[in-house]
Amino acid sequence: MSMKYTISAATLAGAVATALSSMAIAAPLTEAQVKAAMDAGKEKCFGVALKGQNDCKAGPGTTCQATSTVDYQGNAWKFVDSGTCMTMELPGGRKGSPEELSRDLPS
Repeated sequence: MSMKYTISAATLAGAVATALSSMAIAAPLTEAQVKAAMDAGKEKCFGVALKGQNDCKAGPGTTCQATSTVDYQGNAWKFVDSGTCMTMELPGGRKGSPEELSRDLPS
């Protein structure tokens, strides 16, 4: 096997692994995962995730986890410690919400 072939095969394997891990991140959370997080003292909080760091739901045309395209996107949620959603201090006087928000939506 030539060195060129070995390097190309390694590059291809790395690209495939990266693509597969990206798809796994964007997969929707299962009901069991959501229940486990809620049982662990977490709650869903809309409008607090940074771009690409939401746990689920990021508006029309998105799949789920890590699909928000704007910081503090109002229709994307993240799990936070129970009781902290609406008291988190965010830039610009923003507040989190247990319900979907209509602010900071991508254009």
